[in-house]
Amino acid sequence: MDQDQTGMELQGDATKEDSPSQAEPQCPAAEADATEADVSEVVLDQDQEKQPMTGGGDAALAAQEEKNGFVKVKMEEEEEKFTGLNKEELLRVAGTPGWVRTRWALLVLFWLGWLGMLGCAVLIILQAPRCRDLPDTYWWNQGPLYQIGRIQSFTDAGNLKGVQHKVDALSKLKVKGLVIGPVHVAPPDDAMSLSFEEVSPEAGSLEQFKDLLHATHRKGMMLVLDLTPNYRGSTGAWFSKISVTVVAEKLKSALVFWFNQGVDGVQLSEVEHVASMVPSLWADIRAIVQNGTNERPTKRVLMGVTEHRSADNVSDLLSSTGVDLLTSNVLLPADTAEYTQSIWRLYSAHNQTQLAWNVGGRSQGHLASLGGPALVRLYQLFLFTLPGTPVVNYGDEIGLMDGDTKFPKMLWGSEEDLNGTLEEERERRTSCRGFFHSLSELRGKERSLLFGDFVPLFNSSSSLAFMRVWDQSTRYIAAINWGDQDAKLELIHKTLPPLAEVVLATNVSVDTHVDPARLQLGAREAVLLKFPYTA
Repeated sequence: MDQDQTGMELQGDATKEDSPSQAEPQCPAAEADATEADVSEVVLDQDQEKQPMTGGGDAALAAQEEKNGFVKVKMEEEEEKFTGLNKEELLRVAGTPGWVRTRWALLVLFWLGWLGMLGCAVLIILQAPRCRDLPDTYWWNQGPLYQIGRIQSFTDAGNLKGVQHKVDALSKLKVKGLVIGPVHVAPPDDAMSLSFEEVSPEAGSLEQFKDLLHATHRKGMMLVLDLTPNYRGSTGAWFSKISVTVVAEKLKSALVFWFNQGVDGVQLSEVEHVASMVPSLWADIRAIVQNGTNERPTKRVLMGVTEHRSADNVSDLLSSTGVDLLTSNVLLPADTAEYTQSIWRLYSAHNQTQLAWNVGGRSQGHLASLGGPALVRLYQLFLFTLPGTPVVNYGDEIGLMDGDTKFPKMLWGSEEDLNGTLEEERERRTSCRGFFHSLSELRGKERSLLFGDFVPLFNSSSSLAFMRVWDQSTRYIAAINWGDQDAKLELIHKTLPPLAEVVLATNVSVDTHVDPARLQLGAREAVLLKFPYTA
């Protein structure tokens, strides 16, 4: 072996010792792939830095990574959501005792809340000063009461049967109730022969009375029976102090009898004296009349009659006797200057269901005789617009005059042969009756006139004006001039409009609208105005 060959072999061995990786055989293909992958990664990193930060770049990057064998999995954190119980879970929960108790508790709370709201609604309805109708308990305040003090004078028949035949005509007048009699047997000043339960033959019979009562009820009217004991005699205070106890005991049993027949109330005179003389018996009488029953929820009325003219005295008697209504002489025509004060005195002290307004009556006579024929319609308007119950005497609707007796024969008109003056008189009565009917109809349907507040507007020695107001109902103004001279009434109130409509007037030539602040009334003239509620 020559020297050059030996050197080359030594150099090869030294090279093998310096490269440990050459100790194992290497795969040329693997090394090529690794080198190519490394280069690709470098290129990819450079390309990624150049890519814009867009969705498209992300998609391209993902595609490149997948191409190069790299797959990146992005783990998104999902928020855990409660989607409710499934059917099986609900059925399992619904059967548990806790769920049953909860369900019952919620049901009870629901009904309690509903009943509470219903109760509040009912309470609001009951307490609100709304446009409501007056309860049937106070039926006597819903229209006029019509007195027939002597049956024999009311019709040609002269008995209760004759009155029955006129019930339809009275119903057309919008009368709410009849005050009949007395019709019982009562020999003058003879307490022992007094028989409350027996109808006097002069008036008719018990069967006639029952027929009249049924006819009255069929027309929607009530019937009040006057049981004043000694109506034929002259001895007052139910005969005397000795006999008043006997009479009161008889009256107690008679009340039960007549109420069993179906009467709707009784009228008694001189109640103030009896109430003070026999207070315990008077309390029994009141209880029999005024205490309602389940069979008869509608209240019966106890009417009293007094001769007092002072409003203070009448007010005291209303309180002390406990009657439901008390007719008096407060509105006698001689006291027109005191009307406003008297009305206000009674109105401010008592509920208007206790107030009765009358001019005349069984003992005083008829309106036309007391105030004069020219003032009949004026007084009609006055009585029907006051707060309370108007009580009229038979024949006052046509201006019937008394003449020689306070029980003149009623004039119906159909039996008369008319000529000259008689025809003119009939026209006057017909006009007066029509005016009465219009007032009565209005009084029975307008809430302000039925039970509205009484607001005085004007008062002088011969004229007055007042307003009736109820909730949001139409307001009414009554203005009356009793004097012989024209009167200027300057009415002032914050609710008065610049113009009010004329509803009724005693002077047919009055304008259809007037200014309340410049109201002019002629002599013996009255007018009823109305205007709508405004907020």
